[in-house]
Amino acid sequence: TALARALRLTDVEQDHLFHLAGEEPPRRETASAHVRPGLLLILDRLHDTPAQVVNDCGEVLAQNAMARALVGDVMSRPRRERNLTRLFFLDPAARTLFPEEDLAGHARAHVATLRAVAAARPDDPEPAALVAELRASSEEFARLWDEHEVSQRNRATKRFVHPLVGLLELDCEVMVSHEHHHLLVVHTARPGTEAYERLQLLRVVGLQDMSPSKGLEGTGS
Repeated sequence: TALARALRLTDVEQDHLFHLAGEEPPRRETASAHVRPGLLLILDRLHDTPAQVVNDCGEVLAQNAMARALVGDVMSRPRRERNLTRLFFLDPAARTLFPEEDLAGHARAHVATLRAVAAARPDDPEPAALVAELRASSEEFARLWDEHEVSQRNRATKRFVHPLVGLLELDCEVMVSHEHHHLLVVHTARPGTEAYERLQLLRVVGLQDMSPSKGLEGTGS
């Protein structure tokens, strides 16, 4: 560690140094809330696609205009209310964004992803506090947590129920910035599909104050 610090190595270079020495790299125990300018630039340029940056615990850190149109303006909320996993299990409005038959899959994905984060950063108080809160406040979360499933956020197909444009079936791609535990979550529709047309309509509709949209979408697949 001292050598890596003296050489001013990046996290990736430091990990490689530890592997060369036959040692496990040090754990990075916190996720930064600061989003790199380059990532924000990419987010803004996705003008016709819903996209947002979240940390690996599920806190929304930035949204573009289309994401706000799809799932509501998360960034206008107090920071505590920006965590998608907390909202999914504790705020009934958060579930109105999805078809009823999809909710069980979202719930399992949220729990399994949070378990993977908590295991990777056992000394980080953020995931540990979130787990403790949800186990105490949600019977559903506690039951799923005890099943010990583990997964990572990855690509999936998700369905959203929007109050103005109806059902949208979107492909979800997750791009990872390992340095800060940040995820760029992008939702797209295949050209020629009904979802694509509805997404274009959503772009025209723009940002309106639609109370059902304040439930927020989950990052779990």
